[in-house]
Amino acid sequence: MTKENAKKRIKELRDITAYHAKRYYDEDNPEISDFEYDMLMLELRNLEKEFPEFIDKDSLTQKVGGTVKEGFEKVEHEVPLQSLLDIFNFEDLKAFDERMQKNAEENNTLLKYVVETKIDGLSVSLEYKNGEFVRGATRGDGLVGENITDNLKTVASIPKKLNENIDITVRGEVFISKEDFEKLNEEREILEKPLFANARNAAAGSLRQLDSKETAKRPLDIYIFNVQKSDSIEFKSHIESLLYLEKLGFNVNPVKIVCNNIDEVIDAINKIGEDRDKLSFGIDGAVIKVDDLALREIIGTNYKTPKWAIAYKYPPEKKETKLKDIICQVGRTGAITPMAILEPVRVAGSTISKTTLHNEDFIKERDIRIGDTVVIQKAGDVIPEVVEVKKKKRKGNEVIFEMPKVCPVCGAAAVREEGEAILRCIGIECSAKLFRSIVHFASRDAMNIKGLGYSIIEELLNRKLIENIADLYSLTVDDFKTLKKNGEKFAQNLYDAIQESKNNELYRLINALGIRHVGVKGAKILAKKYKSMDKLIKASYHSLVMIDDMGEITANAVHEFFHEEQTLDLIKRLKKAGLNMEESEDESQDSRFDGMTFVLTGALIKYTRDEASEIIEKFGGKTSGSVSKKTTYVLAGEDAGSKLDKANKLGVTVISEQEFEDMIK
Repeated sequence: MTKENAKKRIKELRDITAYHAKRYYDEDNPEISDFEYDMLMLELRNLEKEFPEFIDKDSLTQKVGGTVKEGFEKVEHEVPLQSLLDIFNFEDLKAFDERMQKNAEENNTLLKYVVETKIDGLSVSLEYKNGEFVRGATRGDGLVGENITDNLKTVASIPKKLNENIDITVRGEVFISKEDFEKLNEEREILEKPLFANARNAAAGSLRQLDSKETAKRPLDIYIFNVQKSDSIEFKSHIESLLYLEKLGFNVNPVKIVCNNIDEVIDAINKIGEDRDKLSFGIDGAVIKVDDLALREIIGTNYKTPKWAIAYKYPPEKKETKLKDIICQVGRTGAITPMAILEPVRVAGSTISKTTLHNEDFIKERDIRIGDTVVIQKAGDVIPEVVEVKKKKRKGNEVIFEMPKVCPVCGAAAVREEGEAILRCIGIECSAKLFRSIVHFASRDAMNIKGLGYSIIEELLNRKLIENIADLYSLTVDDFKTLKKNGEKFAQNLYDAIQESKNNELYRLINALGIRHVGVKGAKILAKKYKSMDKLIKASYHSLVMIDDMGEITANAVHEFFHEEQTLDLIKRLKKAGLNMEESEDESQDSRFDGMTFVLTGALIKYTRDEASEIIEKFGGKTSGSVSKKTTYVLAGEDAGSKLDKANKLGVTVISEQEFEDMIK
C-alpha cells in the first residue's frame, strides 16, 4: 500500500472506529458486532505500525474509547483504568510470551501467568476508606470517569463494608447474567420497550442512569479482578491479591487459572473456550496476565495498555448446515418472527437446531430459501445467526418462503405497517400474546387494576382460571384466595379493584385494548370524539383520519382493530360484564386552554407530569413532547434541560410551576 493510500485508509478507519466507539461506550447502543469492531481496530493498529508517521494522539489505538456522560460528576482515577491489547491467534500470544520471558530472564525471575475470563460488562473502580465503600466510578477514558456511587450502591454483590477496616481501591466488571438478560429483554418486550442489543450494553445503560432508582430495578452483578491501589498491604503476586480480595468479602472473578508456561496458558484458553457456554455470564475473551507484581513494574505500560497483559479474543465459530424449514412464532407483543429449523450442528460449544431469521426483509435480502445450505455463526457468544447462504450448493428444489397473511396461532389478520420490518398479529384474544395483553389492560394508564401484577396474571393463566381478558370479571374472591396462602385480604382487595374498574372512564378502556399507536393521549381524543364504544367501532377510516393529531397510520390501525372479529367478541363480553362503554359528560365547560399547546420539562414539585397533563387537557389544552414555534407555553420544573434551552431560543413563553398554579385557579 502506498503512503497516500495508507494515510487515506487510516483517516477512514479513525472516523469509523470513533463513530462505533461512541455508539458502544457512550450511547450503549452498538450497530456492529464486537468482532467486526475488533477487526477494524486491528486493521488500524497494523497500518499505524507500518506507517508510524501517521500515528495521532486522537486515534483510538492511543486511548480508551469512553467519555464522561453529561449529568455525572467527573472522577480522576489515581491509578489509570487501562484497556488491553487484543490478539486473535496463538502466534501473537507466543510473541507476547517471548517478550515476557526475556524480561523475566533479564531480572532472574520465574515467569508465571494468571488466565482469567474477560467478562463482557462495564469496568468500574470502587474506593473504600476504613473498610467503607465511599466512591465508585466508570472507566471513562481511563483517566477520568463518571461518579456513579449511588448507582453502584444498588448492586447487591458490592460490599458496603469490608471484612477489614482498610483503605483500598479495586477494579471490577459490572455485568448482567445470561439468564437475567433474557428475562430483562422479555419484560421490555411485554412493555413494548426497545430491546437491549446485548448484556454488556444493558449493564452499561443501567449503571449510567441519572436516577439510581432505575438502576436498582436492573439485575446487576459484579466480579472484581484487580487491586488498583492499597497503601497498607503489599502483594507479591496477582493471584495472592485476588485471594485476599475474596477474604475481604469481594465477589472475585471465579475463573483464575495459574499457568507455569505458555503451553499451559494455551490449554487454559482452550478450556475456557470449550466451557464458555456453561458460564452464567457472558465473556468476550480470555485475559493473560503476568503474575509477579514486581516484574510487572519492570515491564511497565504504554499510554493506553499495560505491556504485561494481553487479551485473547475468541473468533466467531462458523459451521455449515441444512435449513430444513422456516416456521413462524408469535411473540407476546404479537410480533410474528420467522424461525429457521436446522439440521442440528455443533457451534461454539452448543448444538444449534433453530435460529431466528428476524423478519421478511432479512430473508429476502439474503435470498434464504427452505432447503438451502447455510453458514451458522454464534454472535456475542449467545445468539446463533445465519451469516451466509451457499448458493452454489443449490439443487433447484429449494423453496422461496412467504410470510403468512394471518396469525399462525389465532387466525387474526397479520399486518406489516408502513416503515416497519415486523409483521404483527392484531388479534386481542390471541393466546400467544394474551399475557402481555392482560398486563397492559391492568396497567396504571389503562384500567389501573391495583394488585394485578405480572406474577398474579401468570398464575391465573397457568391455572387456567382465565382464558381471555373478559374472564377477569367473572373471577370470585375464592378464586383469588387460592393464589396466596392466607390471602383473604389480598383476595378481597384484588376482587374489589377489578369490580371498581368497571366504572372507569371510556378512554381508559380504549387505551386498555392495546390498539397499535394509541396511548393515553390518543384514547382520550377518541373517547372525546365518538362519546361511546359503539360509535367508535362504527367510525370510518375517513372520519378517523380527519381527527387532529391522528395521522394515517394510527387511523388505519384503529380502523383495522375494530373490524377484527376478536375485538368485537371481547367488547361484547366486556359489555356483558358491565364495563362502562360511554363517555361521561364533562361537568366543567371551562376551556381556558383551548387551542394552546404545553410542553412539560424538568421535575415538578406538586404534580407528576401525568397529573399536570390531565389538568391541561381538562381545560381544553394539549401537551406535546417537543418544543416548536407552535408551542404556547413551556412548563419548566427543576433541572429543566434542552427543551428549556430551545424554548428560550425560539422565544416561547416559559412558565414556572407557581405561574401554572395561578393559571388553573
